[in-house]
Amino acid sequence: MSKNRVEDLESTVAELESTVEGLTDELVEAKERIRVLEAELDAETPTRGATRRTDGTPEACADEVAEATAEATEEKEETEDSGGDDIIVA
Repeated sequence: MSKNRVEDLESTVAELESTVEGLTDELVEAKERIRVLEAELDAETPTRGATRRTDGTPEACADEVAEATAEATEEKEETEDSGGDDIIVA
């Protein structure tokens, strides 16, 4: 009876090893597909920041922040000066 149990365990181990090997192969393939898709996505859709920056220096980024802040402040002041009772629909 113990021989039968050993054979059953060996069979179960073999099945589990096969399953793990198959899942590992699928995982490797899925990771490769994801890597390729992410690379294509990065190449096709540049970020908003990348299109606005003239160069990658921190000064350029600081200038962009200052410019955006000034624009937002001007827009807010214009909205407040227009009477305040207007409904703004975006």
